[in-house]
Amino acid sequence: MVESREIKPIDILLVEDSPGDADLAKEALEESKLFNNLYTVVDGEEATDFLYKKGKYKDVPKPDLIILDLNLPKKDGREVLKEIKEDETLKRIPVVILTTSRAEEDIIKTYNLHANCYIAKPLDLDKFLDVVKKIEDFWMSIVVLPKDK
Repeated sequence: MVESREIKPIDILLVEDSPGDADLAKEALEESKLFNNLYTVVDGEEATDFLYKKGKYKDVPKPDLIILDLNLPKKDGREVLKEIKEDETLKRIPVVILTTSRAEEDIIKTYNLHANCYIAKPLDLDKFLDVVKKIEDFWMSIVVLPKDK
């Protein structure tokens, strides 16, 4: 007899201030073969409020994956990454940097802050959609993550 298992959705936090890029990421994730819940915030302060369940985010889940832009209003993505990776309750969440910056100093700094990977946003629409699909596929289908939610 085969046991039925409830399929738990993957909770993804997208930290992106560009409405166009956020919409494209949402579109790519909706086409995904994985069942996911996408939560989007538009600046670094909202990201930390979400992660620490402050204010309107008091009932949100801890994300399984964070997709983080670097150049954000209010609180920079580098600051958000540093806070995540220094916090015992958050540091094991994979953080994918998805940004327009191709600057070597940004790449080095984010890896020094323990980003799990760094991806420069493709300018081509189809390539952007493909990259987002591959991020989710890799981190949620291939990689084994700890179950410490």
